[in-house]
Amino acid sequence: MKEKRLYKRFSAKFPVRLDAITTSQLKVFYVITKDISAAGAFIYTKETSLIPDGAQFILNSFKPKKKRIRLKRLKQLKNCTGTMVRSTSEGIAIRFNSPVELFV
Repeated sequence: MKEKRLYKRFSAKFPVRLDAITTSQLKVFYVITKDISAAGAFIYTKETSLIPDGAQFILNSFKPKKKRIRLKRLKQLKNCTGTMVRSTSEGIAIRFNSPVELFV
């Protein structure tokens, strides 16, 4: 099966503050990424039932410790916006509203 992704995906576990913007309120989650690309990220969370389908997000990462991530010179995500495109029992997939630059 041919790969359909436009951007390379990297396994990267680092902490993210995830602000979920819903019609009723703002919910803040402190979570860990599973992987990331310029187009989106998969976020580990067991709280998927608290997040409505199509929710909008603002992501802000914290500087990862070198021992926890294999990517060298990874940029921090600051006020990166996106939309949830799917959820699983493991977490949620977020598509960024516009591609992000991952490296400095």
